[in-house]
Formats: sequence, structure tokens, C-alpha cells
Amino acid sequence: MPNRSLDYVLSDRERGASLSWFMRRHIINGIAQGLDYLHNHAPEGLIIIHRDMKLSNILLDSENNPKISDFGIARKFCLNGTEPYVTHPVGTPGYMAPEYIHGDLTPKYDVFSFGVLVLEIISGRRAWNIWSNRRYNELLDPYLRVEFQEELTRQIQIALLCVQKNPGDRPDMHEVTMWLSNNGLGLSEPQEPAYLNVPLGYNDDFVTARPDLEAGIIELQ
Repeated sequence: MPNRSLDYVLSDRERGASLSWFMRRHIINGIAQGLDYLHNHAPEGLIIIHRDMKLSNILLDSENNPKISDFGIARKFCLNGTEPYVTHPVGTPGYMAPEYIHGDLTPKYDVFSFGVLVLEIISGRRAWNIWSNRRYNELLDPYLRVEFQEELTRQIQIALLCVQKNPGDRPDMHEVTMWLSNNGLGLSEPQEPAYLNVPLGYNDDFVTARPDLEAGIIELQ
């Protein structure tokens, strides 16, 4: 793909600075629509769970349209069939939903991963303490030269709802796409998320490339 992956863009100071808030919002919306298709609109009534949603698996074309890639560990099942049970969980630490350790696998697994992705796209930091203290501007990547706006707060709130510990407290991807496309739809207040208890998805290279965020990451851990 012309612009490689989202991980490639965000893990570098200059490349990350080139990705505006407008473009990041476009990417978030595109990822949500892709997951909604896999979960709710795939051919033959199938439900497809990707199981490895992460920055490096989001490819970007020449116009930064996101493409979900690497379906090597994806699972599929019929709408009216039995949900799959996993005896040997695989995936990427930091993006795996907490219930997965017990072998439970539903589309809410991908919802959790999506929430982690959104928080990383916006900030690259753990978000709960900043959210609970209403310090929303601190979540914004320092390379995004925009003033605080209500839209950003809403995106953060949606992401935190996606990373709730209980799968039943998370929205499905159809709800997420509706929330992202209609700011008039109300949102519930997120509880303290499971995201607090898992490592960030970024690898060590990210912290090296982004030393300005390192203190923030340590502070919020």
C-alpha cells in the first residue's frame, strides 16, 4: 500500500505530524465501517472475527483510506451457529480482550481491540485518568495542531466504552458506526476500563521515536 501501515505512520515523529486530526478521524471511521461489515454484513450470513486488530494491520492507501489486513488468525461462524471457543488464545498483547484468556471469543473481542486502536490514534497514551479528571486536551497527540473540540471528547468516550472489561458493557460495531456518524446520539458514561490493566499496543520503537510521550505513558501506568 502507498502509505504502508498506520503503525509506520504514527511511530515516526515527522510522519505522525503529517497526519491531521481530520485524517485520523477519517481513518477511525473507516476501520469502524470495516469491522461492522465483518461482524454484520459478510456474505452468506457469516460473522468474521479478525482477532488481530492492531496498528500494523491497518494499511493506508494513497488517500489514507484504511484497509484491514492480515486475516491469518481470523475466525468465522454462522449467524445462528455456536460461537467459537478458543483453547489456545493467540493475538497481540495489549489488544486482546480480557475474556479471551478464558477462551471466550465473540465480536466484542474486536470491539475491544478497536477501542485500543482509537486511543492510540488519538494520543498513544492510557486515557482513563485523563478522562475521569476531564483533562481532555491532554489526550491529544502533541502533533495535532487543533483546539479542543467536542468531537474529540466524543471519540475518546466511544473508545473507552469499547474497552470495558465486561463484553456486555461494550457496544457492537454497528452501534459504534452510528455513534461516529451521528453526534446527536447519546452515549453512556464509561466505567473504569480493562484497558488500564493491559500494556499499550505500541512496541518499544514507538517510545524511542516519541520520547515526548514517554513521561505521559509512565505517569498514567
